Amino acid sequence: MTPPVDPADLPDGALMARVRRMDAEAFEALYDRHVGSAYALAYRIVGSRQAADDVCQEAFLAVWRSASRFDADRGEVRSWLLTVVRNRAIDHLRRVSRDKEHEVHDEALAERHAAPADEGTEPEAMRRTSAAETRSLLDELNGDQRRAIELAFYSGYSHTEIAELLDVPLGTVKARVNRGLARMRSALAAGGAS
Repeated sequence: MTPPVDPADLPDGALMARVRRMDAEAFEALYDRHVGSAYALAYRIVGSRQAADDVCQEAFLAVWRSASRFDADRGEVRSWLLTVVRNRAIDHLRRVSRDKEHEVHDEALAERHAAPADEGTEPEAMRRTSAAETRSLLDELNGDQRRAIELAFYSGYSHTEIAELLDVPLGTVKARVNRGLARMRSALAAGGAS
């Protein structure tokens, strides 16, 4: 009789296949393997520990519930999972922004102006505008800076992992990310992403 395989020893694809079948041990192994990167990405986007914890909890719950949506032909488990985290983090920022906006507006004004019938239009337009602005800002960077920022913020890699991937010193990666972000902030302040 062969001993049972420890889920922690399985590759991501095999874990996801088991998670699809609602295998809690496989999900726990997947969580343990990727929670560090997921938290780092969430924290970079939302900027607070509590919010990053909430985002990770929401994201992993979404992964558990929608594991059947993962398509191995379209990418790696890690990329898919970090995309879920990124989307949840952006949703969190939008909720916070909306809440602050609602606090500032006069309730009487809101009552006089009814919401449009198609409420899905504004969030979709905001998402596209934000993505277009970000892409425009990234396009202003040199290739090395853009690649380092994309790996850090969109793929969720740590600076150490990026250094290994690009085969450059860790200090070089940090400098590229910092200089790239500084250029993006300057372009934003100057109105360069409009």
